[in-house]
Amino acid sequence: MEYSYPISPDWTTEEIITVVQFFEGIEKAYEKGIKREDMLALYRRFKQIVPSQAEEKSVFREFEEASGYVSYQVVKKVKELEDGEIIRVQR
Repeated sequence: MEYSYPISPDWTTEEIITVVQFFEGIEKAYEKGIKREDMLALYRRFKQIVPSQAEEKSVFREFEEASGYVSYQVVKKVKELEDGEIIRVQR
């Protein structure tokens, strides 16, 4: 599947890499699963770049439209599960 990740022209190269890594974690949660603590670390770094709830929703929506993956579902599971558990989300 080919699509582009939502990025802001205001972000540095390092910030873009961090956001892309977060969305790759979202993809893993759907495709094969990802450890909760790994996804939580990716989400925390993502929130340093996208701290606003409104901006987060906008970026999540852009990613969902491009990929079909719902980031909110993965973030919700991160908050519900315990460390050591694997996050798997169905489409």
